[in-house]
Amino acid sequence: MSTAAVLTGYAVVVGALVPSLLSRAAWAHRAPVLAVLAWQGLMVTFVFTVTLAVYHLLLANHHAHGGLVGLLSACGLAVGAPLAGSAPSLPQALALAAPAAIMLLPLGWLVACSWQARRARQRHLDLLTLVGDPAPEYDATVVDHKAPAVYCLPGRRRRVVITRGALDALSEEQMRAVLEHERAHIDGRHHLLHLLADAFSRAFPGLPLARHAKEQTALLVEMIADDHALRLHPREALATAMCEVAAGRVPSVALGAGGAGALIRLRRVLTPQPRPHRATWLGVVAATVVAPLLPLLVACGL
Repeated sequence: MSTAAVLTGYAVVVGALVPSLLSRAAWAHRAPVLAVLAWQGLMVTFVFTVTLAVYHLLLANHHAHGGLVGLLSACGLAVGAPLAGSAPSLPQALALAAPAAIMLLPLGWLVACSWQARRARQRHLDLLTLVGDPAPEYDATVVDHKAPAVYCLPGRRRRVVITRGALDALSEEQMRAVLEHERAHIDGRHHLLHLLADAFSRAFPGLPLARHAKEQTALLVEMIADDHALRLHPREALATAMCEVAAGRVPSVALGAGGAGALIRLRRVLTPQPRPHRATWLGVVAATVVAPLLPLLVACGL
């Protein structure tokens, strides 16, 4: 079987089969940090595998020094590769341009999504300057809105926002718990995980991996923030606060305490489950590291 066919099959497994299994894995909600790592690893593996598959497909009959070594040689990166020489043929030029385009596509979307999110956050921050009131006791900004909502705007000008409705609905303990949730988002830079998943989904629309990764990342980062809040506050306080603010609308560029999968998170908060076994951690980490290396070994003919 040709190298291109093996790599294509591996890309199908990573992009279409594994995501449905991972999204239903029982351990994922018990170890959300580990699950986020797995999703990020799958996205990297898919891009890397498709890049190598396209390269080998285009050079099926024109391998320069056998696959990946030829690619490195053409770039002048392989040991002993000449830095100058005859111009590459059309198949060789395509074999370099097409994989480069695949690699740059998600990176380009990442830049575009980051720019759009930054502009949207800036507009909202400017609006808060006009309509918001400082709340030093909470290190937050209060806006006069009757619907209970608590959310944060990440980035360099980070801000936690509380509505008047939330102040009226939440007790002091509940407010402190939900604020700890929001600060976990800010300190953990969870918006960057959202951006990575969003950029990947825009680069590969319709791909099961893209859809599942975006949905699961949104849910998992909320679980990570929940766990952080539970280190300092009672489960009942956080659960009640989640119920109160679940219906509150927040800007699309913000991370709200209601967040994604509020019902799933509520059950998780109220009925804690044991952490995954150490073997699960080691297995997932090992698989995440090995997965992107396998297509490299195939491309090298090992």
